[in-house]
Amino acid sequence: MCRPTAAVFAVLTACLCVERLCAAGRSQQLNYRPVIGVLAQENFPGDQFARGSSYIAASYVKYLEGAGARVVPIRINRTQGEYADTFSSINGLLLPGGDVDLQTSQFSRAAKIFYDFALKANDAGDYFPIWGTCQGFQQLSVLTANKNLLTLTDTKAVALPLTLTPAAQSSRLFRSFPKDLLQSLAEENITSNFHKWSLSMQNYSRNAKLKRFYKVLSTNNDGKKEFISTMEAYRYPFYAVQWHPEKSPFEWIDKPGMTHSTTAIKACFYTSSFFVSEAMKNHHQFSSPVEEEQALIYNFSPVYRGIHAIFVQNYYFD
Repeated sequence: MCRPTAAVFAVLTACLCVERLCAAGRSQQLNYRPVIGVLAQENFPGDQFARGSSYIAASYVKYLEGAGARVVPIRINRTQGEYADTFSSINGLLLPGGDVDLQTSQFSRAAKIFYDFALKANDAGDYFPIWGTCQGFQQLSVLTANKNLLTLTDTKAVALPLTLTPAAQSSRLFRSFPKDLLQSLAEENITSNFHKWSLSMQNYSRNAKLKRFYKVLSTNNDGKKEFISTMEAYRYPFYAVQWHPEKSPFEWIDKPGMTHSTTAIKACFYTSSFFVSEAMKNHHQFSSPVEEEQALIYNFSPVYRGIHAIFVQNYYFD
């Protein structure tokens, strides 16, 4: 009697193991149709091209599309319920550069809502990445510290090499970069900086919340202050660059800080490709193909603002 029982137990155990392996396999499957949300922000004062109350620079859309993602614009002035529906439908979030208040703007309000959603989702095993560029970097630092610790730097229009930290090579963001590209990033003036506010190493080091949350991958120096230029969260798929990888291939204003070298464009591709690959690990989806199609940015037309404008094209929203 014992032998059949043992045999049945062995079969059941084997079946359970196979089930678990299948489930694990499903969880590791990639989503090859990722949809990433890009958060809009209040229009620049005096923007003669503005239509409606908010915009997204088209370079951020191209940045993601060029790496294999589709984009959904996330409008400001929406309810938390509407944002919850959007969050459950998209596979990642990009917080772009710009010039709004990081504590009182509608951009900052929406960013906080999505940041909180992402924390809870990741804590529950629902992998949801966030990328912040320039203002997006700054917004993430404010949300994590729950205060504005930014300081003025002389970095309004300058291209710089990155001072990579020892943590950079083993980081999620940089470890798949070719060695020659990492060397170029460290030696050549190919990261475009267009910001007057930065997170200094001093302020980062003095704030326990930031130190626990983010790993510093690179720094820069304006001659007076050392500031963080690239960071990633320890426990969450959150990434932030103070520089602008998307400008090299997609913006054409002729001013200091702009760089269109082969290595700068390569850096753009590798950063965008990395983030899109992170979004592929998420399996949120819209409730129907029709709802997805209606949400995509293809329903909107970018406005050409001129080759010498700070943004060549913008999408505008009510």
